Amino acid sequence: MAIDKHETPMIDQLVDGPWPSFIKGIQRLRDEHPSERINGMANDLLGQLETSYETRKGYWKGGTISVFGYGGGIIPRFTELKNEDGSSRFPEAQEFHTMRIQPPGGFHYTTDMLRQIMDLDEKYGSGMICLHGQTGNLMLVGMDSDAIQPFFDEMNAIGWDLGGAGPCVRTGMSCVGAARCEHSCADEMKINRVLLNNFQDDMHRPALPYKFKFKVSGCANDCTNSIQRADMSIIGTWRDDMKVNQDEVKAFVEKKGRKYVVDNVVSRCPTASLSLNDDDTLEVNNKDCVRCMHCINVMTKALSAGDDKGVTILIGGKRTLKIGDLFGTVLIPFMKLDTDEDYEKLVELAEECIDFFAENALEHERTGEMIERIGLANFLEGIGVDIDPNMINHPRTSSYVRMDGWDEEAAKWEEHKAAG
Repeated sequence: MAIDKHETPMIDQLVDGPWPSFIKGIQRLRDEHPSERINGMANDLLGQLETSYETRKGYWKGGTISVFGYGGGIIPRFTELKNEDGSSRFPEAQEFHTMRIQPPGGFHYTTDMLRQIMDLDEKYGSGMICLHGQTGNLMLVGMDSDAIQPFFDEMNAIGWDLGGAGPCVRTGMSCVGAARCEHSCADEMKINRVLLNNFQDDMHRPALPYKFKFKVSGCANDCTNSIQRADMSIIGTWRDDMKVNQDEVKAFVEKKGRKYVVDNVVSRCPTASLSLNDDDTLEVNNKDCVRCMHCINVMTKALSAGDDKGVTILIGGKRTLKIGDLFGTVLIPFMKLDTDEDYEKLVELAEECIDFFAENALEHERTGEMIERIGLANFLEGIGVDIDPNMINHPRTSSYVRMDGWDEEAAKWEEHKAAG
């Protein structure tokens, strides 16, 4: 049955050009999908979007909607566009909720898994999917209130679960890491799984001042953007010497030329830790190396991570909210994750951070903003972590640390080093 298409001259312009357009996808759902319900949802969605482009205003409002036993996992979206009689101007899209679904670790799907989800989305929702949101969820965009519970029941029965939404522990994210990447310095998917299994209740039943995110990357390339997105960022690293295959270095120099190596590897080391010798071997000052991964990325066969691998844990990364963007601050410079006891320590540290955040943060305040407000030294004291010089670049000019107690803290650090 043909539908009465809304006129959309402004958003039609977004279809032009060689780049992919989300408008094309919605138009395909309107024009080509066999479901009349999905045709109508896509048509009214385009109509509301056109109105927003015309007026430069958004017309989605939130609200409360959930499934039995859960308090989060769904982003409510109700339209504010009404006719004079109070009816919706776009009735087929008047409710357009987003379902957040926890993905597998490292985003390892099978085609059967994705087909299961898409079949359910076409049965109950709009047929639109987002792989993935910034939190890491698989997101099904467009579902009305009556469909939420039956969709969840069928989805849950085949092994899927809702992710986090609202003031809660959010769905974690891990890079593909050790499954496919030679740079991996940790078992990223295990770290992610251990943390999320422990905090599943905090994800499903929001009880925090605001969101708290875990993200795990296997090396400093940080493919999950954890340092700038996660309240607790876990990044793989190593603490012994970087491994150098001098034969591969010479082969790389012969192929690319000395100038290329100097310009693109040696001179781009942030701490000037590299030097190219006259015999085309590479010398590394490991004491100054900060494990940034740049040289390894360029000369992957020649250079690789050391053998003494672990993770660096950072706290407080976030995008703009009350204050500007924040990168994570080093909380634990190096932690081994080889045994069950190591993972228990990681979970205990996360619990301390979340408990302190729950008790001391203001409403709608992220962890990094709380630390900016109360000071890093107070946060460290609150979670029982000693100050470490590796936490800051310039200890003598850092506003985080009180200098009147620095001698005592330095003595603690010397004792810590002596104890191994």
